[in-house]
Amino acid sequence: MRGKGKRKIRYNRIFIITLVTALLVTGAYKNVGDFLTLMIDRPNGDIDTTSSKSDVQATLPINKQEPINFNASSGDLYSPSAILVRLMDQKVAFRTGSEERIYPASLTKIMTAIVVIDNVSSLKESIVLPEKIFSDLNKANASMAGFLPGEKVPAIDLLYGSLLASGADASMSLALHVSDTESDFTKLMNEKGKELGMDNSNFTNVSGLHDDNHYTTVKDIAILLEYALGNETFRQIFTSVSYTTKSTKLHPDGITFYSTMFEKMDSNKFDGGRILGGKTGYTDEAGLCLASLAEKNGTEYILVTAGAVGDHYTEQYHITDAFTVFGEYLNQ
Repeated sequence: MRGKGKRKIRYNRIFIITLVTALLVTGAYKNVGDFLTLMIDRPNGDIDTTSSKSDVQATLPINKQEPINFNASSGDLYSPSAILVRLMDQKVAFRTGSEERIYPASLTKIMTAIVVIDNVSSLKESIVLPEKIFSDLNKANASMAGFLPGEKVPAIDLLYGSLLASGADASMSLALHVSDTESDFTKLMNEKGKELGMDNSNFTNVSGLHDDNHYTTVKDIAILLEYALGNETFRQIFTSVSYTTKSTKLHPDGITFYSTMFEKMDSNKFDGGRILGGKTGYTDEAGLCLASLAEKNGTEYILVTAGAVGDHYTEQYHITDAFTVFGEYLNQ
């Protein structure tokens, strides 16, 4: 056993010397000190030379340096931007491209929902869906929850329609109930973002329709989701598999929504845990995005991913990434 150990140490030294030489020759690192610093930052040998310097060293308002044993690299994921946070103490377990600008698509509705929750006096109050919103949303090919023009619906049902069914009709109606215009409501969204420390985000609409000036980062969405999950109502909606709305004149039997995330899963379980809830997003420009909450070995984690290839008709690579991270790489 000792002989094998000595050989292993000798081989490791040869490997390190060879790798350092190769890195210096190719220019990947300017000096040996840079390489050794990275080795210290990643003592388990999980070297990801594709990560930016900010991703290796940056800290979040919701994080501290990562103590969690996480065995993935960005090359293992379909999503070029990802961040994993342990919820109980906001420590980051893994990140790649976490501060790169992304388009959030329908992850936007997380912000819309929490701003509504923070600003309405009662979630039982009824809201009439304005007829004027439907033409523009239909022209934009926005996803809809299925409410009808002029329908009178409790605010809580619109929140479920926005987060579970990803309905722009629900999001817009909620926003116009709180503010006179969508533009006025987005001011509240951006104010909330600044309050939370979302320093690289800007919102121009309430549903996530593409706009070059409507952007964020997975880091900022993680900050937002951590805050939102502290609200009991939001958490209840976010973790629901389905929901049926109250009876209305236009929908006497109500409308049943199914989570756009859960409906794409055969099971929410993985080795040691389960995915508790999530919000999907997709546009051509944003790619497949997912903000999710999972429990593994009794501990809750937030995972936000963005930019995965594919669309509604391909394999759901954002969900594949979630199972990869939660089920295969996160070890406690």
